[in-house]
Amino acid sequence: MVALPTAPSIDPPIANDRLKASFGRTLWLSMVVATAIHFMTFAFWPELSAPQIALDGTAMTTLELPPEIVIPEAPAPLTRPALPVVATADVADDLTIPPTTFRDNPVETLAPPPPDRTGADASEGPRFTPFTLAPTVLNVAEVVRVMEREYPPLLRDAGIGGSVRVFFFISEDGQVLDTRLDRSSGHAALDEAALKVADVYRFRPAQNRDTRVSVWVSIPITFTVR
Repeated sequence: MVALPTAPSIDPPIANDRLKASFGRTLWLSMVVATAIHFMTFAFWPELSAPQIALDGTAMTTLELPPEIVIPEAPAPLTRPALPVVATADVADDLTIPPTTFRDNPVETLAPPPPDRTGADASEGPRFTPFTLAPTVLNVAEVVRVMEREYPPLLRDAGIGGSVRVFFFISEDGQVLDTRLDRSSGHAALDEAALKVADVYRFRPAQNRDTRVSVWVSIPITFTVR
């Protein structure tokens, strides 16, 4: 048998080939459409203008420059003070100052006279009396017990305290002869309680050097809630 020659096979066109075949036609068609669109745009809208766009912002204020400062001229230099000059005076060689004696200047004629302390009574009211040794409290424990007893219950339960300064007039024997309110605590009930506590105090008397003296002293009495 004789083999007959076969016909060559033809592959179907692929997408790339189809695109190449239609590229020229598509390009010219696109150019024609674009040209027509441009002519139609200029025919129907011959004048095109962009809208005005303004940026919102705060207006800037103009600063006024200060006036030019004029520097004053330098002051004139101060004149140098004159040098001191020793004055000449005629002084006698035998000039002397007489001695001062109580015969020529009696004490009775001196002014002002010394204060008269005779007859002054310290018990008349709080006053200063010189002393070198201050009075000392002898019964601290008893004073504390009386303070707890005399503390006003209403103020104690409310947690209200205060300090009261009391004047004490202490005799030469250490006895409290008089008590007076020096500075209030701001609560009348505490002031009254402090004066009651002051009656219980006992002191070692004050001394001025080796002599016992009666003095007025101010002592704080403080009420606190423990």
